[in-house]
Amino acid sequence: MSRSLGRFLPAGLVELLSQKDVTRLLGRVLPMITLGPDGFPHPMLCTYLEVLAVDSKNLRVAINLRSRSASNLQSRRVATFLLVDPERIVYLKCRAGAPPRVFNGLARFDITVEDVLEDTPEEAEGSVRITSGVNYSPPHRLESRWAKEVLAALRAD
Repeated sequence: MSRSLGRFLPAGLVELLSQKDVTRLLGRVLPMITLGPDGFPHPMLCTYLEVLAVDSKNLRVAINLRSRSASNLQSRRVATFLLVDPERIVYLKCRAGAPPRVFNGLARFDITVEDVLEDTPEEAEGSVRITSGVNYSPPHRLESRWAKEVLAALRAD
């Protein structure tokens, strides 16, 4: 069952999404759900390279400008991120602000956190736990052109 932790990222999540130790997170997936024009949730599998916590209230996400997720985020301005791994299950409900900035085919959205929900097992679920997150292989290399462009878009003022 999930419970709200409030409208700000706890310090541990700010640190996780700060990209200070992004190398450790390469190969891990951070799903993002937007709302499609048909009213259905639209999933996208982001990487930890594509999301940056600016502070406890603000995130940046850099995704393909021509993707449906970018179109959904620009049109309806809502997104939910799912952080699901053995350490935590957290949902970040967010809202995009101004239209995205464009960098080399990437749309960089500035997003405000509106609710942080922590999901924990109920007593009736017993000792059931998440044993792994969603991972991909081979992980991106920070030296790749794509990674450099994404990181530059996220860090640009």
